[in-house]
Amino acid sequence: MKKYRCMICGYIYDPEAGDPDNDIEPGTSFEDLPDDWTCPVCGAAKEDFELLEE
Repeated sequence: MKKYRCMICGYIYDPEAGDPDNDIEPGTSFEDLPDDWTCPVCGAAKEDFELLEE
């Protein structure tokens, strides 16, 4: 699964871990996150994330 990095603070969304603090289950791809999901560190929108090249 692809990881995405917040361009504001550098937080990396790892789909294998999910975002348990915001009730996002492990295994949830970035594309499947709710449209109103925000970075758990700085509050940036999904549009402020970039795909990490493997």
